[in-house]
Amino acid sequence: MAVPVTTDAARLAPVEFTSAEHAAAFIEARCLDDGPVGQVGLEIEAHCFDLDDPLRRPGWDEISEVIASVPALPGDSRITVEPGGAVELSGPPTDGPSAATAALLADRAVLRAQFERHGLGLVLLGADPVRPTQRVNPGPRYQAMEAFFAASGSAEPGAAMMTSTASVQVNLDAGPRDGWAQRVRLAHALGPTMIAITANSPMLGGRFTGWKSSRQRVWGQLDSARCGPVLGADGDDPASDWARYALRAPVMLVNTPDAVPVTNWVPFADWADGRAVLGGRRPSEADLEYHLTTLFPPVRPRRWLEIRYLDSVPDALWPAVVFMLTTLLDDPEAAAIATEATAPVATAWDRAARIGLSDRRLQDAALACVSAAAERAPSDLAESMGRLTRSVQEGRCPADDFADHVVGHGIASAMSQLVKGEL
Repeated sequence: MAVPVTTDAARLAPVEFTSAEHAAAFIEARCLDDGPVGQVGLEIEAHCFDLDDPLRRPGWDEISEVIASVPALPGDSRITVEPGGAVELSGPPTDGPSAATAALLADRAVLRAQFERHGLGLVLLGADPVRPTQRVNPGPRYQAMEAFFAASGSAEPGAAMMTSTASVQVNLDAGPRDGWAQRVRLAHALGPTMIAITANSPMLGGRFTGWKSSRQRVWGQLDSARCGPVLGADGDDPASDWARYALRAPVMLVNTPDAVPVTNWVPFADWADGRAVLGGRRPSEADLEYHLTTLFPPVRPRRWLEIRYLDSVPDALWPAVVFMLTTLLDDPEAAAIATEATAPVATAWDRAARIGLSDRRLQDAALACVSAAAERAPSDLAESMGRLTRSVQEGRCPADDFADHVVGHGIASAMSQLVKGEL
């Protein structure tokens, strides 16, 4: 086949959208991949603390120096640093939750040991309990995000989201096309129940907030056009729902080529339709791809499903949580149980974050879901799954354990033990 000769300029010229409909078609065609289920990717964020002074926030250069000294990770995870200095491990996709968990546990052990050699601890909590918000990552993206949140009247929750929250993120295949609607609906419906089970952030900024998951509360304080659930009225067409969501969401940043904040409310649809002009042009495919990275719904389509609603929980629990969530979505019989169990609480996002399993309907859903997962758990997960099951049966979550320790021993003692790995 003859290949036409093109100039570099023509080959590299960005494709600009001519309308919102043009942009919607681009999103719908690329948001989910048709295929089997089974691959699992994991990301886990840990707050970085000084072992001797938990109130001090380690700086960018200090954290970067430690990361530069980390030996090769056996599970091949990528290390990145969040705006407030939290350290994230992102593992490559593997076949099933067991392999993904084993790889990330091995990488986390190496990373923790190296940080401890430098006097730093990596703590798994949904929110930083004691330190005020402060950005240490100097990246221009995060500087622009700060400016956007300040201009939109959400400076405080925006800063807390960027610098004081941490999660365990589970990435799963989208699955076969004819099952997308059911799968995406269940991923959302599981949200409140899984939040109630994993809530692990009762404190923020040095005080109890009155919420089991202060992390989820922070996300709820940000605009729902960017951080709310994606599902439309019936959830029958997740690709169209995602396109509609993305086009209605305001543009946060424009690369010109540096990240420049958009300080007025401009839905992406208005930019694509030419009703608003940003950067002196219509948006390109690259602009839209970047815009999608600034949207933070609890379930985000990225060809796969990126499930973002879990608090960061201790090493003793998160392997069971990952197996549970994966099983409830990937195993057809477990998915049927979860669909029925979560129906009464499928939209109880705030209630789950505020009172967790103290809500009887949420505990009933959690009991059915954790039982379905426990029946299918491999033997090497028995201890972690046993702990998770007992916690649900008692109507407790990790936030209760941490809060009890703070009340019983004081915040200084609790933080000292937590940072040193004694809790």
